[in-house]
Amino acid sequence: MKTWRHAIHQNPELGFAEFATSRLVADCLETWGYEVHTGIATTGVVGILRWGDGQPRLGLRADMDALPVQELTGLPWASRTPDQMHACGHDGHTSILLGAAQSFALMQREGLLGASGTLTLIFQPAEELGGSGGARRMLDEGLLERFPCDAVFAMHNYPGIPTGHFRFREGPFMASSDRVVIRFNGKGGHGALPHMAIDPMLPAAATVLALQSIVGRNVDPVDAAVISVGRIAAGNTYNVIPETAEMELSVRALRPDVRDLLEMRIRALVEGQAAAFGVTCEVLYERGYPVLINSARETCLAVEAARALVGDERVEVDGAPISGSEDFAFILQQVPGCYLLIGNGDNGFGGGEHLGPCSVHNPHYDFNDACLAPGAAFWLTLGSRFFGC
Repeated sequence: MKTWRHAIHQNPELGFAEFATSRLVADCLETWGYEVHTGIATTGVVGILRWGDGQPRLGLRADMDALPVQELTGLPWASRTPDQMHACGHDGHTSILLGAAQSFALMQREGLLGASGTLTLIFQPAEELGGSGGARRMLDEGLLERFPCDAVFAMHNYPGIPTGHFRFREGPFMASSDRVVIRFNGKGGHGALPHMAIDPMLPAAATVLALQSIVGRNVDPVDAAVISVGRIAAGNTYNVIPETAEMELSVRALRPDVRDLLEMRIRALVEGQAAAFGVTCEVLYERGYPVLINSARETCLAVEAARALVGDERVEVDGAPISGSEDFAFILQQVPGCYLLIGNGDNGFGGGEHLGPCSVHNPHYDFNDACLAPGAAFWLTLGSRFFGC
């Protein structure tokens, strides 16, 4: 697993371009006797291991794509591709599932997985691409119709949690993520003659402040919501009132009904600000990943597997929800399952100096190889319990 992980890390590939990674995965699965399907959502790979009457059916998913980030770790296995790196640990997730796949195949041949079952391994591209990412594309191309599953599971590393520890949460675990582009259209003019123009900057500025009233006054205080203004663009020079002002928002929620409320209030607030300042407005509201919701039965099964593997003291059952998002949520909308976290410890590097806990999506981040063995062992323990062994 360590060899695979370092090879993938040295050759990172962005979403829907994971061609070398897909070949490595497919070659391994074929060698171990899996029925292999490639080209799903361009670079996605599915491996099937079926025995007996094929029931029950377990799905395990790993993501494969890298990020457009210049690596600064200075490690021997650092990225060889400029401005691309595995800054989120998908190289580790893929290697963990490959390690488990090899052992599953051996266990099945030796009759250690029960009388019957189907194991579906989903190696997904383009998790990092937002609403147009790999999970949705694989589903649109018939993933679950072609390879039905009774339950699906996915794992992600998490810096700051000790290695060998696991975190779970039943119900909403990760937030929805939506992108909103707001455009105010006014009338340009000379900066010295504002009465002859209609300034779109005024409603834009007022909107930045007013947006936080939605979280503060419209959302129940016990519910989480985030509205962040990430970009404002208007004008080209200091003495010209611009024709337009544009802003771009990141909007997140941990409940589907709160997500709907945020959209309704953002639209109404923007229209009200436009009317108040005499401009027109346009709102482009793009829904990205939905709220990730773990089902009760499958979360309980995963918790039991983790406890059997590492003991109660290394398993957090009711972990805090996360405002980040994950496209595995699309799959969980169609099949019950559980998304869980495995500790990545305090793995972080910079110029040879240890930095302590290092967040994902950081140029100093590196997946912790100490996670490989417990990650693969968890999949094996979960599989054995799922198939009733």
